[in-house]
Amino acid sequence: MHAHRSPHGRTTRRAVIGLVGATLVAGSLALTQTAGAAQDPAPASAAPSVSAAGLDDPAKKEIAMKLVSSAENSSLDWKAQYGYIEDIDDGRGYTAGIIGFCSGTGDMLDLVELYTQRKPGNVLAKYLPALREVDGSDSHEGLDPNFTKDWKKAARDSAFQKAQNDERDRVYFNPAVKRGKADGIGTLGQFAYYDAIVMHGDGGDNTSFSNIRKRALTKAKPPAQGGDEVKYLHAFLDARVWAMKQEAAHEDTSRVDTAQRVFLNKKNLNLDPPLDWKVYGDSFHIGG
Repeated sequence: MHAHRSPHGRTTRRAVIGLVGATLVAGSLALTQTAGAAQDPAPASAAPSVSAAGLDDPAKKEIAMKLVSSAENSSLDWKAQYGYIEDIDDGRGYTAGIIGFCSGTGDMLDLVELYTQRKPGNVLAKYLPALREVDGSDSHEGLDPNFTKDWKKAARDSAFQKAQNDERDRVYFNPAVKRGKADGIGTLGQFAYYDAIVMHGDGGDNTSFSNIRKRALTKAKPPAQGGDEVKYLHAFLDARVWAMKQEAAHEDTSRVDTAQRVFLNKKNLNLDPPLDWKVYGDSFHIGG
């Protein structure tokens, strides 16, 4: 049975689609996957490079997926979430899949369009007109009663799993890593950016990722501007907490306070395991 998804999770983010990918997508960061492969590449067994790995290093990316899943699904098994779908009554319609694609914010529509482009006639293709109609609302019109059943059926298809991976990377992961590297911050900082984009999106409102970053810049400079990385990341997490508290559904800020801040206080800027953290009272561990 699927773990209960916290109401404080990513599904309360702002609408993001189209506002991030066009300018920030880093094609060079996309991880190569074999045709039809559902999962991201396994951690490389080669000897680590002399320089610290970025979040796009396969082993670090796997950690990032587990960290987000711990907050969103109370589980480290992020690959078990492809078939997740639920309306959590947050005004964004259905929330589903590994990154909380929402029928009301456009990213679910983009995902199903990509899947249908790659695999015409799939079990979700018939819902495209309805998904276009409900975009921007919490309506289920044209989706019920069988959409959730068909989503779970599609989630068993490796092509749909890969489409979820690819949309996650295009809209959330790659932009976060690219911006983080441009700011001169390491793996932990890039993860802080990724988790913020996942929850808040990058729309035009004052709690979007870009405006969280701008708020942090009024307090500290990132390394790329000659600033201290630890000081800047504390400023970014402070700004993130402020943004979370602007919405009732975000009042529990433990995914920052007892997770990211813990790693930062230990100056684990490379996000090296072992990692121990808590989210919403649950304890998690990733071994070294």
